[in-house]
Amino acid sequence: MQAPATRCSCLAVALVLALAAGCSRIPNNMGYIVDEELVTSVQPGVDNKESVARALGRPTMRGQWNDNVWYYISRNTGQRAFLRPVPTAQSILIVTFAPNGNVEKVERRGLEQVADISPVRDKTPTLGRDTSLLEDIFGNIGSFGGVPSGGPPQ
Repeated sequence: MQAPATRCSCLAVALVLALAAGCSRIPNNMGYIVDEELVTSVQPGVDNKESVARALGRPTMRGQWNDNVWYYISRNTGQRAFLRPVPTAQSILIVTFAPNGNVEKVERRGLEQVADISPVRDKTPTLGRDTSLLEDIFGNIGSFGGVPSGGPPQ
């Protein structure tokens, strides 16, 4: 049987290891897996939509207003226990096609495109009047008139 001091030190070591494991960053990879050889093989003026689809696969998304822009997006995040994931790396490959379907331009963007948006916790600011709950509930009483004196509209 172990001595009480030895048992306590084993429990303390186990507790410290468990806490340290909770502080480590959990990696997560999402999206397109970039193969540098394939990406560099896409050349403006040489390739077209079909050859790009064969080399890189289907895009992550296409342009909302222009079907001639393809996006290949990948993102790596890290998350500590119970906290929001934080982006650690991001790669956006943008392939723009000319109207005839040939590659016009190939661009790369990175982590500078990530926006950190912090919403207001208590209320969302809006344009318009500030009203209380009672004004919201009873505010329309008396706003609507009765039927005009001439009767209902014909």
